[in-house]
Amino acid sequence: MKLLLGIDYGTGGCKVTAIGEDGSFAGEASTEFGTFHDHPGWSEQEPQDWWNALKTSLGKLAAKGVDLKSVAACALDGSTHNAVLLDAHYQPVRRTIMWTDQRSTAECEMLKAGWGEKIFSTCYQMPAPTWTLPQMMWLKANEPYVLARTEHVLFVKDYVRYLLTGEAATDRIEAQGTLFYNIKRGGWDEELVALSGLRLSAMPRLIAPTDVAGRVTAQAAAFTGLPEGTPVVCGSSDSAVEDYGAGAVEPGDLIIKLATAGNVNSMTAAAHPHPKTLTYSHIVPGMWYSVSATNAAAHCMRWLRDAFFREQGTGNGDQKNVYALIDSEAGASPVGANGVFFHPYLQGERCPYWDANLRASFTGISISSVRGDFARAVMEGVAFSLKDCYRTLEEMNLPVKRIFLIGGGARSKIWSEIVANVFNRTVAVPEPGDASFGACLLAGTGIGIFKDVKDAVSKCLNISRRIEPTPAVAAEYDHLFTCYRRIHDALAPIYKQRKEQT
Repeated sequence: MKLLLGIDYGTGGCKVTAIGEDGSFAGEASTEFGTFHDHPGWSEQEPQDWWNALKTSLGKLAAKGVDLKSVAACALDGSTHNAVLLDAHYQPVRRTIMWTDQRSTAECEMLKAGWGEKIFSTCYQMPAPTWTLPQMMWLKANEPYVLARTEHVLFVKDYVRYLLTGEAATDRIEAQGTLFYNIKRGGWDEELVALSGLRLSAMPRLIAPTDVAGRVTAQAAAFTGLPEGTPVVCGSSDSAVEDYGAGAVEPGDLIIKLATAGNVNSMTAAAHPHPKTLTYSHIVPGMWYSVSATNAAAHCMRWLRDAFFREQGTGNGDQKNVYALIDSEAGASPVGANGVFFHPYLQGERCPYWDANLRASFTGISISSVRGDFARAVMEGVAFSLKDCYRTLEEMNLPVKRIFLIGGGARSKIWSEIVANVFNRTVAVPEPGDASFGACLLAGTGIGIFKDVKDAVSKCLNISRRIEPTPAVAAEYDHLFTCYRRIHDALAPIYKQRKEQT
């Protein structure tokens, strides 16, 4: 059987998934890569690490018995907003500033004051450090030589696809994550690109997520093990592809995401721009989705793993055992983690506060607090943060018919139950239902195996389980959520004052 390959670049690693043409699961593998935090609030990655991680992941997939020579097509997705700056020969001129980076707060304030109305009406977003435009303005002010050397701009998945095919392009959903893209006109906005310090000629051509963007070159085939000439379908941003791959293809569908970052995404029949949310086109033509997002979700669990469970090992080979231990100890702690609260602001926060000054905290620690209390507090704190995000969507009166829980954190039984109880709603966990699976479906659609993107979902997606909330537990979490918000309100002015004094 021919295989379809999905290549997902999350913020913390590369995951590959292979399925058959009938949607049957063939295998998956993943490889983590690092993020550089040279200064407080900075987040950068080395593009070569993405390429190496793909080779490693494909090697792991092959070692599991997946025949890479049977791959009929592949597609990519990646974390958005991350501009890969390239010279005339498509060589990176510096590390890539990631969407979690917080250094461009001053540039954002300037943009809000002078360009806020123009940017919101053009791009459907408000300036924040997560976007490409303020990041480039920071470079213009602090590293102008970098922009002077930049002849081409790509984004994470597009850069890797260029290495696979030698063809440079991006899709329109990815372009919307830059503040360079005029949504109403459907193209790059000359004025905003110029404001960034980049040249309009550096911006890539725009294609659809299901378009074949190129074919695997001989050089890339030798490096990756993929067959030379394999069609490579464009793909899109990770949030768009994972929402689609999870089955959220109808207005009223809601995604709760427990990945490196955390999202609450509402699928809609029309665009609903809001100053406190993100607004993107959907993979399904004509649909949109509104995003309310927290900067750190499963990233907090990874931090907890390395900080609290280091003696159990953190290598790829024993991650499952470590996370099983975390689940076990968190499960031994009661609802409310024996009074310990965690606020997951490891890298500032996006929705609903848009406050780069916020920092993570444990509160309510006592002499009797044990490691399991901290583990459960992290799970509960991330769930509370997602509920905090959801408040904005509620205020927008966006309807909710079905809820899908996705991301690596959804594999945790206890964490999934916490989310269902915090939201007090039934949640469905799709299988596989992640971004790499969604990319597989785009690959199949791109080469005509499926009639269209909805046909691919209907033929291939399954729901592995549904989680019902427990009324008494949900009521207790409702009270704890009020406490969680009050702690935020008390600490936020302190973090702001501390920032002003440094």
